[in-house]
Amino acid sequence: MMTRIGFIRHGETVWNAERRAQGQSDIPLNDQGRRQARCLAERLRTEPWDCLFSSDLSRAKETADIVAEAIGVPVRTDPRLREMHKGEIEGTTPEERIARWGEQWEKLPLGIEEERSIVGRGTSFLSELIESARGKNILAVSHGALIGLTVRSLIPHVNVDVYFHNTSITIVRYDGSKWDCELFNCAKHVQQ
Repeated sequence: MMTRIGFIRHGETVWNAERRAQGQSDIPLNDQGRRQARCLAERLRTEPWDCLFSSDLSRAKETADIVAEAIGVPVRTDPRLREMHKGEIEGTTPEERIARWGEQWEKLPLGIEEERSIVGRGTSFLSELIESARGKNILAVSHGALIGLTVRSLIPHVNVDVYFHNTSITIVRYDGSKWDCELFNCAKHVQQ
């Protein structure tokens, strides 16, 4: 019995547009992000989705609410779908990070959540879904780092070292024994 999970990255925020590290700061969608979410909702309207989960951060939740209205299912929030905690770099631009900590800032202990913690949250969420929603088509609105790291942990041959577009959808499926990627980082719906 095939279970499909459509991971969606939230719509754009002001901090995305400014290239600021958001992490778990609760930054809402901007007007462009709302437009992207409406385009995504229009695309998903005719597809068979059974349930919808979202990170509890407002940018993901608002994206999910817009989609939920179009597909007619309620949104359930789960804090495990939150973005990686960015520690001291939250709210900073790349230029500000270099000015403050130097070119090698990524090698410094700045309180950024470790990858294994993010993967643990993502796989914990999926393990529960596989048990409770086997054979269903599930949407999960989340964040770029969580989506990428979780997908890489499930399907190592998928190259997730890319920029996840706002409101892109990545569909993975589980047949009861292995994971596969059906669609990756697709944002055709916003290229209008």
